[in-house]
Amino acid sequence: MTHHHYSTTVTWTGNLGTGTSGYRDYRRDHHVTTDGRPPIPGSSDPTFRGDPTRWNPEQLLLASLSQCHMLWYLHLCADHHIVVTDYVDHATATMTTDDTGTGRFTDALLRPHVTVADPTTVETATALHTAAHHACYIANSVTFPVRHEPTVTAT
Repeated sequence: MTHHHYSTTVTWTGNLGTGTSGYRDYRRDHHVTTDGRPPIPGSSDPTFRGDPTRWNPEQLLLASLSQCHMLWYLHLCADHHIVVTDYVDHATATMTTDDTGTGRFTDALLRPHVTVADPTTVETATALHTAAHHACYIANSVTFPVRHEPTVTAT
C-alpha cells in the first residue's frame, strides 16, 4: 500500500478590526495556499454571508470531483488508444441544510461533453466514464452519490 500525503494552508483574511465579535462583524474571506502555488481566494457561499467573487468550499468540492473524474478518464482513454480532442464538464451538486444550518451534499452530477478523433471509439469512450468513476480518488472518498451523464461525439 502506498500513502500519499497532502498539505494546504487556509488563512483567514476577513478580520474587519473586531474579529468575530458578532456574526455580521467579519468577512468570510480567506486564502488557500500550498507549495508556492498561487493562492485560491476563498469565502463562504453568498447564502452564508460570503463574497460571491471568491471560491467557496462547496464549489471546490464539486470542482475536485469533476477534475478527478476528467484526469482518470483522459488517462484511461490514452491507455485504450482513444484520442480525446475536447473535454468540458458542466457539473452540478446539491447540498441540503436542516433547521440548525447543518448540512451535507446529497448528490453530484457530472455532465462531461467529450469529443474524440475517431467515430469508431465513441462507444468505448462512453463506457470508460464508468471506469473513471470507479478509479476517482475523490468520488471514492465522499458519502453522497456522484452520477454521470456523459456525451461523447466524434469530430
